[in-house]
Amino acid sequence: MAATLDGSDNPEKSSERKPGRPGKWKPFRKNWDLYLMAAPVLAYFVIFEYVPLYGLQIAFKNFVASKGIWGSSWAGFVHFERFFDSYHFWRLIRNTLGIGLYELAVGFPLPILLALMIHEARNRLFRRFVQTITYAPHFLSTVVLAGLLFIFLSPQTGFVNQFIRLFGGDPVSFMTEPGWFKTIYVLSGAWQHMGWSSIIYLAALAGVDPQLHEAARVDGAGRIQRIWHINLPGIMPTIVILLILNAGRILSVGFEKVFLMQNQLNMETSDVIATHVYRMGIAGAQYSYSTAVGLFNAAVTFVMLIAVNAIARKVNETSLW
Repeated sequence: MAATLDGSDNPEKSSERKPGRPGKWKPFRKNWDLYLMAAPVLAYFVIFEYVPLYGLQIAFKNFVASKGIWGSSWAGFVHFERFFDSYHFWRLIRNTLGIGLYELAVGFPLPILLALMIHEARNRLFRRFVQTITYAPHFLSTVVLAGLLFIFLSPQTGFVNQFIRLFGGDPVSFMTEPGWFKTIYVLSGAWQHMGWSSIIYLAALAGVDPQLHEAARVDGAGRIQRIWHINLPGIMPTIVILLILNAGRILSVGFEKVFLMQNQLNMETSDVIATHVYRMGIAGAQYSYSTAVGLFNAAVTFVMLIAVNAIARKVNETSLW
């Protein structure tokens, strides 16, 4: 049999190779504009999320800035042991976990309730008014929110204490009482983000089939029954996904707001892992120790996210992956 033009004795094999090569890059050439749009996002994560991981090794070294990362001596798990053995370890865990669970218990269901109430409102103008009022606090900066809290809760001029005096009570120094810190932090955060967080639930409610409600009305179901048996099951996958994301961030209590509300009088309940890392790492220049604490926090958060996702997948068959 005569050899083929490319020198192969098998014409079928040579004919199979050629079409495969141009088809390999065909999806990229066809959708090049989409890949171009995604490129800045990928670049952002690579530059600001993955490249900095190189610096995590200072958690295992006695980092000296003048020597650099490679020039600093190896320390192993010394900084982790120092954190675990410190007297404020359990206080930091208790405060961070307490605020995170409190925020999950109060701040997570409120947007769902708000979305259900807005969805059930019949007057379109009233719905828009409520949405505007509840969305607006989200655009306040953390600094402005903390300032408002100090003004409203002031023992001398705050309207909350003025209201307490009106009924014969004694003024309360809310911002310096350790027992009030978690409640003020969580409730103010729920007020600020409740309206904005309800948007995704309103979008999910818009996808519920209206014919289900019509059929339920024919069967004599009331509004509460329709909410419970139609609306809630319809948005349950969205609720589960957001619950997983929120549960994975229990130990990731935000730094800015806690730091702005924190003072020496409420330190007992306001000191969390994020503020401790700032105080020891930035203010105290203990870079290796603060990196070790931050790495511990990230590792625990990652494990919690994996565990909650696995539980949700087993219980509700809905998960992130």
